[in-house]
Amino acid sequence: MTSSAHHIVFANEKGGTGKSTTAVHVAVALAYQGHKVAIIDLDPRQRTSYRYLENRDATMKRLNIDIPQPFYDVFDGDDLAGLQQLIERMSAGVDFLLYDTPGRDDKYARYVATRANTLVTPINDSFVDFDLIGQVDPETYKVRKLSFYAELIWDARKERARVDGNTIDWVLLRNRTQYVEAHNMKRIVAALTELSRRVGFRIIPGLSERVIYRELFPSGLTMLDKKHLGRLATSHLAARQELRELIKHLALPQSAQQLPDNDKPARSKPQLVA
Repeated sequence: MTSSAHHIVFANEKGGTGKSTTAVHVAVALAYQGHKVAIIDLDPRQRTSYRYLENRDATMKRLNIDIPQPFYDVFDGDDLAGLQQLIERMSAGVDFLLYDTPGRDDKYARYVATRANTLVTPINDSFVDFDLIGQVDPETYKVRKLSFYAELIWDARKERARVDGNTIDWVLLRNRTQYVEAHNMKRIVAALTELSRRVGFRIIPGLSERVIYRELFPSGLTMLDKKHLGRLATSHLAARQELRELIKHLALPQSAQQLPDNDKPARSKPQLVA
């Protein structure tokens, strides 16, 4: 990964954490800020982010509208050389290249994760998801040991620092927090805070569980496409604010601009990379 693009990898070996939804919304948000953005879907079976943006293209044609759209493609190859070629092609001339990885152990997901500039791991507020990065004592809820995944990223960060002087900004994204019982949430927060000090990831707020995200998929629209969503309920406005806060806390380079309240045209042009 030698291009000037900033590589953002959304990775979690557990499914159901809102990874694809978050990846697509971040990609579109960056495009709304005027950046040139591309996204690679590394799950050729599900193709969730690819299908989301494909639906977005179809909506633009159907409604004859022009809204910010990342470049997008899916990796369905079976060798690392093919992935590297796709990365080189997709990263050419873009500011940000995002990766949506499968919710399972996958060698290609590991490859891009250990070479990311920003690694985003969405998790739900539960000890089931926490087990991905660490194990806790069943009585005290203190962290007993790192998981294999956390050790993998820890070692990758050390190797990156040794090789090129840079490191991976590992961001733990707490999605869907609103349904967690208060006492259990305190335990989770305490365990996450303890582990973040040991491993060095940042913890930021993510997206809540909302029906609107599932409803938007067929159209490919996002919470930022205000003009084309009709009248929004209060919960939808709150969802848009969550996304704004997420982008702010990611603290990506050159992405400090405020997200627009209207649909101003952005530099990124709708395009499917053949």
